[in-house]
Amino acid sequence: MNLDQGFLGSIYKLLYPLEWLMTQVMVFFQKFFVMLGMQDGSGFAWVLSIVFLTITVRVIILPFFVKQMASMGRMQAIQPQLKKIQNKYKGKNDSASREAMSREMQKLYKDNNANPMGSCVPGLIQGPVFMALFYILTAISRIADGSRDALGGFTQTVAQHIMDTELFGTKISHNFTNATGSGKIVIGLFVAYMCITMFLSQYYSLRRNMPKESFGTSQYNTQRMMAFIFPVMYIFSGIAFPFAVLIYWATNNTWTLIQMIFQIENFPTPGSAAYETKQKRDCHREEKRRERLGLPTVEEEELQKVKEAQEKLKKNGGNQRYQPSRKKKK
Repeated sequence: MNLDQGFLGSIYKLLYPLEWLMTQVMVFFQKFFVMLGMQDGSGFAWVLSIVFLTITVRVIILPFFVKQMASMGRMQAIQPQLKKIQNKYKGKNDSASREAMSREMQKLYKDNNANPMGSCVPGLIQGPVFMALFYILTAISRIADGSRDALGGFTQTVAQHIMDTELFGTKISHNFTNATGSGKIVIGLFVAYMCITMFLSQYYSLRRNMPKESFGTSQYNTQRMMAFIFPVMYIFSGIAFPFAVLIYWATNNTWTLIQMIFQIENFPTPGSAAYETKQKRDCHREEKRRERLGLPTVEEEELQKVKEAQEKLKKNGGNQRYQPSRKKKK
């Protein structure tokens, strides 16, 4: 597969610095694992270098992902208010009404520190990374046979070594179409794993982190449809991509799923199922802490506050003096 020609070729030329850097990172990790005692001839160090390259990228964009989840949470929390604004101007197509609706929506976004485009930032960062990784992994075969010049840390010798690397008896340079026997099964299992992890990530966020008031809204229906459509798209793309790309993709999806579960359960959107679960969990932890320290329970503390407030009100009411009012003469 030659990606150096046409429109894609011009894009990959722009990504050359990133491609060069990624080859150097992969070579660094491969040498590091060989230094730790992994046999250089086995080639498995190259598989781990792809995995750790993926982890390195995810660690770098982790702050952006945290902001994405926070932005998505705030957007989901204000969906009922957005729906009210849209219903308020429903059927009004004049410019004044559209401008008024836009102003109210912008004010709602500003007051709640929500950004409709905030969830796109990690995708914009991962897009070039994925394209660069896809390019260098597809260029390995041409570097190995000498039809393309070396790329960064990928010399002809290194490229030949990568071409011979196997995982579960399948060369990582193969894809589903040119793999044989068990290779098709292994690649098919990886594609299925990619689809499952992507579906679980989207569906988990949909069911656990969306406010109950948003169920049935257009945003909910759109995200539910995407949760089923996107994994299906993986099937067609996964068949064409080299096995090495699938290793990157599977690692990336696993990271995303684990990170999403952690963030949703610990920083849920108010009004969501995960938020209610966290409140119960925090209440249980507080009760255990109070029991361990010998403190009164939350209910006992609240009851004591009510009693004190009643006694204070009763005391103030008993000492309160009323000024007699003079009757107005007719």
